[in-house]
Amino acid sequence: MTVAQELTLAAKVRADFPILHQEVNGQPLVYLDNAATSQKPTAVLEALQHYYQHDNANVHRGVHNLSARATDAYEGARDKVAAFVKATSRNEIIFTRNASEAINLVAYAWGMTTLKPGDEIVLSVMEHHSNLVPWQLVAQRTGAVLKFVGLTAAQTFDLDQYRALVNAKTRLVAVNHVSNTLGCINPVAEIIEIAHHYGAKVLIDGCQSAPHMALDLPAMGCDWFVASGHKMCAPTGIGFLYGKLELLESMPPFMGGGEMIADVFLDHSTYAELPHKFEAGTPAIAEAIALGAAVDYLSALGLDNIAAYEHELTAYLYQQMQAIPEVTLYGPLPQADGSGRAALVTFTVAGVHAQDLSTLLDQSGLAIRSGHHCTQPLHRSLGVDSTARASLYFYNTKAEIDSFIAALKDTIEFFKGVFDDDD
Repeated sequence: MTVAQELTLAAKVRADFPILHQEVNGQPLVYLDNAATSQKPTAVLEALQHYYQHDNANVHRGVHNLSARATDAYEGARDKVAAFVKATSRNEIIFTRNASEAINLVAYAWGMTTLKPGDEIVLSVMEHHSNLVPWQLVAQRTGAVLKFVGLTAAQTFDLDQYRALVNAKTRLVAVNHVSNTLGCINPVAEIIEIAHHYGAKVLIDGCQSAPHMALDLPAMGCDWFVASGHKMCAPTGIGFLYGKLELLESMPPFMGGGEMIADVFLDHSTYAELPHKFEAGTPAIAEAIALGAAVDYLSALGLDNIAAYEHELTAYLYQQMQAIPEVTLYGPLPQADGSGRAALVTFTVAGVHAQDLSTLLDQSGLAIRSGHHCTQPLHRSLGVDSTARASLYFYNTKAEIDSFIAALKDTIEFFKGVFDDDD
């Protein structure tokens, strides 16, 4: 009797991603740069094409049929994102170009108008530059003071130091949910609870969590949450800001122009209601609609199913990486079942620059990331200039991990031979 094995999640979905079925440098593509950007399923590509082929018109501004259809699809995407994060109101979702713009929106519309000299902003050393540079600019212009939470010995968010750092002067805490370099999942519920005890607001950078885990933002309790669509199967050029309704209502517009107005006079203007107050000009209509399609796709798969499969891949990847003596790993190790951290591994190889490593792996069709991953302060804290990073998503397979490990070992041996010849 033959017992049929259940297909893995990757086996079920890989046909949905046409880009994965190609060769690079004569080898099958193994795409392991998902923390930088994800690939797009056919459903998302078709949503983009359908808009431009059938519904291309500006939203909110026309009474003709195309404009009505475009508006319905655009606002329908907002409803989908609101449901995806369990927002209490669709008006809590603001479409932005990306997470960087969403953070800047909060920095300028709230930070510049609220913070005073001596107010404190608490960040961590692991922040992506997008959640660091805007607050540096705000601090320079308002006189606010930046404070930073360091790492534990296990290279995770130091919650004890954070408790000691937050005080009555703290007005804002801005931290990532998941580190794009260390892969640690930060204790955001506790971070938020402590900040709110002192009356501080909290912004969570969810770029590395929204694509991989189920979210309930009202339950989380954050004041703002940002994400980029391109990391969650949507196109580039679209992201979103979630904000508590009363907080968004209290904030002035971020940019001026069409769409965000109620009435315009020569000497003053009044502003539209949420969410349009923060969406000046013609938005990224097709991209927002495609983001809605991506949310549909991820929701149909189930974020819990995605997380469970990624845990399996993570456990397998770390077993292989830990067996390579030349490799140094960064960030916390996963639990035995692969849970407890993101599905990525950041590493260095003794005597080999990360850029050289990535370049040679590319010759074998393997796409990984090398550099500082937009976390230069973190790399200085770790005492390294750059690292290599392999990051997984639900369409990756154990066979691809095997290919990566084999190519990595071959590359290490190649460099050993080069160094031996130099001697």
